[in-house]
Amino acid sequence: MSEDDEAAAYWEAASDGTLVVPECNDCGFVHFYPRRTCPECLGNDVSFIESEGTGTVYSFSVSQQAAGWPEDALPLIYATVELAEGPRMVTNIVGADPEDVSIGDEVEVQFEETDVEDVAIPVFTPVE
Repeated sequence: MSEDDEAAAYWEAASDGTLVVPECNDCGFVHFYPRRTCPECLGNDVSFIESEGTGTVYSFSVSQQAAGWPEDALPLIYATVELAEGPRMVTNIVGADPEDVSIGDEVEVQFEETDVEDVAIPVFTPVE
């Protein structure tokens, strides 16, 4: 990973529609968020692996309002998703009504484009 931007490979992969997660080459621990030091063994030999892009809802909260957020995009479903590879990531659940979301639901990643060139945000949607 670059000393300048330890998450550059993560964002580059996301802009191409791929979810990657950091894996420690010393101990094999897969973690999230992208960082150059393994939180398990404190090793500095970390690289990215491609995620299956699937997981389960670990927890979630619903926001009916958000300052500066378009009303037609509300409510927001903030969630912690436990990825198939093990780590948990904070994200949004899209394509679902809040009353239809439950802890333990299976979800899969999709990417939302942004106004910034080559930047896409990973979000999750329920598996049907």
